Amino acid sequence: MADVADATEATTCGLARVVASDVDAAVDAGVDMVHVFASTSDVQIEDSMHSTRTEVVDQSVAAVERAEAAGVEVMFSPMDATRTDPEYLAEVVEAVDDAGVDWVNVPDTCGVATPRRFGELVEFVGDHTDARVDVHTHDDFGLATANALAGVEAGADQVQVSVNGIGERAGNAAFEEVVMSAESVYGADSGVDTTAIADIAATVADRSSVPVPVNKPVVGTNAFAHESGIHAAGVIENSETFEPGVMTPEMVGAEREVVLGKHSGTHAVRQHLEDAGFEPTDEEVRAVTRKVKAHAADDRAVTETMLRAFAGEVGVRRERGEVTA
Repeated sequence: MADVADATEATTCGLARVVASDVDAAVDAGVDMVHVFASTSDVQIEDSMHSTRTEVVDQSVAAVERAEAAGVEVMFSPMDATRTDPEYLAEVVEAVDDAGVDWVNVPDTCGVATPRRFGELVEFVGDHTDARVDVHTHDDFGLATANALAGVEAGADQVQVSVNGIGERAGNAAFEEVVMSAESVYGADSGVDTTAIADIAATVADRSSVPVPVNKPVVGTNAFAHESGIHAAGVIENSETFEPGVMTPEMVGAEREVVLGKHSGTHAVRQHLEDAGFEPTDEEVRAVTRKVKAHAADDRAVTETMLRAFAGEVGVRRERGEVTA
């Protein structure tokens, strides 16, 4: 933790249980913020912390006061907030608020929230603290990004995210999804250089050995790839026909690709042939398209080498007057 704090000018945060030694270790590491957390749902209080509601409140207040006295920014997280009794959640939040907490994090620790319910919870927490509100969502039902954005709509000041959504179990709100939704759908300025998103996603996938699914929003290899004849023809004419329009591959440092497969049409095949230096006639394009579809019918890839071979079989010329070998 100390190495990270020394290596960056960004705000560094140390996570700590509501235990004095944890708080001290974070402070000693030179972090700018200490994020203390305690379970507040009854099932976690009893079977994870082996504690009581009263003890959790007392320990939380003590941890916040200890970090605050050390002169660092303090965040408190009522873990499993979405499964916590509302009256008790209000009690805990008000207690740490009185102790001087700077941030209250609202975590959907087990990923059970829905956007509307989570937004209401963020508003509820905001009614019981003067601190700034932060949200932390999990993707067990594929709702992490939606819940995070619902939290912001409900007044949250900050979202906890992870590149490629990597996190416990099914993961957390994905950095790239939250940022691009904020920028493109909501029209907000996230302060992020979005053109580096594709590169950072690839780096994290490589270093973590957690591959990015091909259909992953924003950074998957299929995110800006088009095969279907109607889709491919549309984006060749105007990319906004079958892409969001408000988000382009260039915005995230990626490239658009029209791929060839069993669903490809003549527009896509013509573009690939022309990109390879050919000048096909309409009949030649139709002939090559038939070969592409037949080859890809068994889920076989259509490579550039294969396309050139098909062009040769059909007799497509690179220039009118020059026959392909």
